[in-house]
Amino acid sequence: QAQLVESGGGLVQAGGSLRLSCAASGTIVSINVMGWYRQTPGKQREMVAKISSAPLTAYGDSVKGRFTISRDDAKNTVYLQMNSLKPEDTAVYYCKAEGLTTRVGTRGADYWGQGPQVTVSS
Repeated sequence: QAQLVESGGGLVQAGGSLRLSCAASGTIVSINVMGWYRQTPGKQREMVAKISSAPLTAYGDSVKGRFTISRDDAKNTVYLQMNSLKPEDTAVYYCKAEGLTTRVGTRGADYWGQGPQVTVSS
C-alpha cells in the first residue's frame, strides 16, 4: 500500500554535485529507516547512506565527507546530496524504505525504489 518515487540523477562532471530524492507515497504512518544503495555495473550492491527516524545516519566509507543524507518526515521523503563527485560514484542509486507502516494494511515493511542512473565523467 505504498510506493517509492525517485527523482534526480543524471550526468555530471567530476567535482560536481547532484541531489537525489525519494518520496514514499500512500497513507504513511512512519518509516523507521530510509537509505540509498548503489549498484555499480558488475559489482555488488553497496550501502551508500542510511538515516533513521532519530535521526541517526550512517555512510559508506567511500562517500563519507562528500555525501549527506537527510529526511523530511512531513513529506515522507529522503534526500541524498552528493558533492565532490568522482567517476567511481557512477552507479544506479536505489532508494530503500525499511520498517514502513501505513495507516491500513502495512506494518514494518520494506520497499525498494527503482533508482536513477548517476554518471560522473572525468
